[in-house]
Amino acid sequence: MSSLEALPRLIGWIIPVIILAIIILPQMVRILREYERGVIFRLGKLAGAKGPGLIFLIPIVDRMVRIDMRVVTINVERQEVMTRDNVPATVDAVVYFRIVDPEAAVVKVENFLKATSLIAQTTLRSVLGQAPLDDLLSQRDSINQTLQDIIDKQTEPWGVKVTVVEVKDVVLPDTMKRAMAKQAEAERERRAKVVNAEGEFQAAEKMVQAAAMMSHEPIALQLRFLQTMREISNEHNTTTFFPIPIDLLSLFANKSTLPKS
Repeated sequence: MSSLEALPRLIGWIIPVIILAIIILPQMVRILREYERGVIFRLGKLAGAKGPGLIFLIPIVDRMVRIDMRVVTINVERQEVMTRDNVPATVDAVVYFRIVDPEAAVVKVENFLKATSLIAQTTLRSVLGQAPLDDLLSQRDSINQTLQDIIDKQTEPWGVKVTVVEVKDVVLPDTMKRAMAKQAEAERERRAKVVNAEGEFQAAEKMVQAAAMMSHEPIALQLRFLQTMREISNEHNTTTFFPIPIDLLSLFANKSTLPKS
């Protein structure tokens, strides 16, 4: 048999082999990025997680589930909650988590993304329902930490690590907003009155000290009198002063104190 006669037969074998390789090769070789892992199932049994890099699979026998190891962000839908002091509020939050055990994320939960979102919703309603309104508005960091600890504890068996939970917004009824505005205004007025009273008390205390000093040092009263005259004369140039000696006033004061005959 000549080579020319064998050529068609050889081509007939090569073409099916090429077609088979084109079909099977993509099922045998997978490339995983640095942030990806591949969970391998061999005939339905867990064979482990591989990656990143080049992964070889047995066609038809192996099946791979690709898992993203980067941080995932989910928005918790707005929830209607009733605080411990019976104040209705609408809150929403954001949850940051990542997969730390790809095998558990595939085997132990059907959909880890949906499951984490639902756990976050129920935990948000539960925790905020146990907190008073003042803590919800002022102790936001403490509430966020409590939410993170509870959600992370529940998702830990799934290989999910919750890193951050943040309550984004708290919406209160209009009646509650008006009541809080009135309370804040009353508090500001109270503080202003306290500061004013403290200022008057300190001024009165200084005046008493000054009077005591002048009673022991008469010359200080005269100096103060002259200083006052100078200040007024600088401000009101049309005003004329007739200074009276302090000693003369003291004589009148002494006569008024003498007993009548």
